[in-house]
Amino acid sequence: MISVYTIFIFNVFLNKSKDMRIILMLFLVILVSSCKETKVKSVSMKEDVAVLASDSLNGRKTGSEGEKKAAIYIAKRFEDLGLQSKGTEGYFQKFTYKASKNPHEEAEFTSEKSEGTPTAINVIAYLDNKAENTIVIGAHYDHLGMGGEGSLYREGEAIHNGADDNASGVAMMLHLADSLRFDSAQQPKNNNYLFIAFSGEEEGLLGSNYFVKNPTIDTQKVTYMINMDMVGRLNSEKTLAVYGVGTSPILKQAVNANAGQLKISENESGVGPSDHTSFYLADIPVLHFFTGQHEDYHKPSDDTEKVNFKGMELVSNYIFSIIKDLDHQEKLPFRTTKNESEVVPDFKVTLGVVPDYLFSGKGMRIDGISEDRPAQNAGLKKGDVVVKMGEYEVTNMMSYMKSLSKFEKGQTIQVTVERDGFKKAVNVTF
Repeated sequence: MISVYTIFIFNVFLNKSKDMRIILMLFLVILVSSCKETKVKSVSMKEDVAVLASDSLNGRKTGSEGEKKAAIYIAKRFEDLGLQSKGTEGYFQKFTYKASKNPHEEAEFTSEKSEGTPTAINVIAYLDNKAENTIVIGAHYDHLGMGGEGSLYREGEAIHNGADDNASGVAMMLHLADSLRFDSAQQPKNNNYLFIAFSGEEEGLLGSNYFVKNPTIDTQKVTYMINMDMVGRLNSEKTLAVYGVGTSPILKQAVNANAGQLKISENESGVGPSDHTSFYLADIPVLHFFTGQHEDYHKPSDDTEKVNFKGMELVSNYIFSIIKDLDHQEKLPFRTTKNESEVVPDFKVTLGVVPDYLFSGKGMRIDGISEDRPAQNAGLKKGDVVVKMGEYEVTNMMSYMKSLSKFEKGQTIQVTVERDGFKKAVNVTF
């Protein structure tokens, strides 16, 4: 609009008196100043996390007013970045559903919009580089609201702000969108980019599942999908878990070649408890990024001040380098991977710990202890490495889960852990 006004004003300027020219010049200065003032300032990942994890959004539970406010905020951020809307209603893709009772397990979609039926909203934007293929970059923005199903908090209702889970992932997605939109010779421009803030992940991968079944672009042209879920707690060892490296032949090389300061813990499987699974099951290669579990997982204490924003910068720059590395590749071929979740046994008991999923040593390292559960009652601590449960050796996460499935409620067993370089045996009652 400024150029149109400028031409108009200067045409008038040439044909008016001195006084009128002065008035018109002042008007032009005010107009130009106003345009400068309305220019959108850069928004940091810390600012995005602070907004999305604020108490005013009441934990962003799927279908809630708080989640709708978050969706509006994300849509405005997309608009300010100059991204095209790619939902079914502007940036929004709305759907109704019947929730699953088990978080991260598939829920049921419904076309019925009766009173009390919740409506969820995916927020979708597009960066069109006029390319043949598209990369999907996604992160879920819903969380647990005031707690309830899925919460590990035992002291009643409280706002679960979910700063790491998953305001961090959404903030990183927006940071990548900001980085990818600039036009320069060094930018990766051989693909288009679809950015999706998924709803309903905590209710059973709702948003990603719905999008894959009701895509707003041609998914046959999607070369791969990037998912970020809980990327805000990079540890002092700078260990980052990357899942899906086996879903296309070239991904493992790109993941390791660009690691830089990061220590990469890779997993080949394209299946896991987050939104990349929906795309993998649609035969799309995936990469899922995760900085690990912690004691604040699914608790009200997962707040902004505990997020490692310098770590987020490292991870975001790392993902950008992978995108750039793969930019000249043609559409990536898809490979199926072993689905480890299919061989996970059923459990009758729980130890009451948060495992350290980034631990690459022998055994299962404890990253957090739940209150008044078997591990705490037995005196186990954060940092202990479980190496034996009863008669069963524990060498990794899978052997830990298989061992745990052998025990019954009320049973007492001996658990051996490594602590400060020494082995310690304790009795644990389930």
